[in-house]
Amino acid sequence: MKVAVLKETFPGERRVALVPATVPALKKAGLEIVVESGAGAAAGISDEEYRAAGAAVVSRDEAFASDCVLAVRTAGACGDSWCADRDRIRTGLVMIGLCDPLSTPEACREAAERGATLFSLELVPRITRAQSMDVLSSQANIAGYRAVLLAATTLPRILPMMTTAAGTVTPAKALVLGAGVAGLQAIATAKRLGAQVSAYDVRPAVKEQVQSLGAKFVELPLETGTSETAGGYAKAMGEEFYAKQRELLGKVVADSDIVVCTALIPGQKAPVLVTREMVARMRPGSVIVDMAAERGGNCEGSRPDETVVLDGVTILGPTNLAADVPVHTSQLYAKNIATFLAHLVKHGLPDTAADDEICRDTLVAKGGQIVHPKVRERAGLPPLEPAAAG
Repeated sequence: MKVAVLKETFPGERRVALVPATVPALKKAGLEIVVESGAGAAAGISDEEYRAAGAAVVSRDEAFASDCVLAVRTAGACGDSWCADRDRIRTGLVMIGLCDPLSTPEACREAAERGATLFSLELVPRITRAQSMDVLSSQANIAGYRAVLLAATTLPRILPMMTTAAGTVTPAKALVLGAGVAGLQAIATAKRLGAQVSAYDVRPAVKEQVQSLGAKFVELPLETGTSETAGGYAKAMGEEFYAKQRELLGKVVADSDIVVCTALIPGQKAPVLVTREMVARMRPGSVIVDMAAERGGNCEGSRPDETVVLDGVTILGPTNLAADVPVHTSQLYAKNIATFLAHLVKHGLPDTAADDEICRDTLVAKGGQIVHPKVRERAGLPPLEPAAAG
């Protein structure tokens, strides 16, 4: 099987799907690896480094002529850049990458109609044996770190307490909303920088994790028994719940110098946790980093990839923090996708094993149609007959 690594075309995307260090193991597994010329340039990797690792360097058309293409972003995750590649897709082509299937199922449907077999890395199940393939976690981890650095450089004060001959500087107060992978890394980074850190999550089960990082867990008198899905993600709650949550969070937000928002519900609009009124109560100079801006935002007033100043409070809405540090995020992504690809090959790629949870849960399109139940639902398609789905 010939496997190609594509050069990313999404604006601002600097990551690459495979790094040279991952090539030898894939070749040892019997795969021929080709890389589109310039694919690793934005991550500081030259074509020569890929050649030295045993990969051939090819054009984009030659890459799409391979049996399988690997990308950081493809289908819906590629935005308008997807249009340029649609005509390159042919029957039998295997495509693996971030696809944004639950929010933009139309692009996945286009890939299906052209006969491609599409695997979405957002859908890797959160089970123990799939941890090494979990790109969402590896990338969110770096994004949480980056969000705090962004806040720290924007805030017009320092984070740590300092006692000097000129007096004592009190520590900045940082609040992290959402204690998933990104949130926990944001907590750890803010703590390392010397801030006084608090965190809130709708899932009470994460309290121990927050406290283990040295942060205070904000507890609100809310009923949260159904706040977590079986996969460990936060679950969407009713508007009455969110209204009460915002009311109770108001005082904590107002007392914070930095608020990092990380709360996302897979495939849905982000819940609003910080209202315009809450922003107005914050001290001038305070900073909010809304990592959910691309999904509508946890903070009212945030805009994707823009800086907004409301009542003296700076609101940042970065949408691709992982791409800001492409050297390490590419290394992590490459390890994830290489492990995932090896798993698919072991289970018969280009065919797939319907009895394997990882293969089954990540397969979006095959045989000319969308086969993933949730993606079909989002695309407005009826359920498949059991035989067709397998």
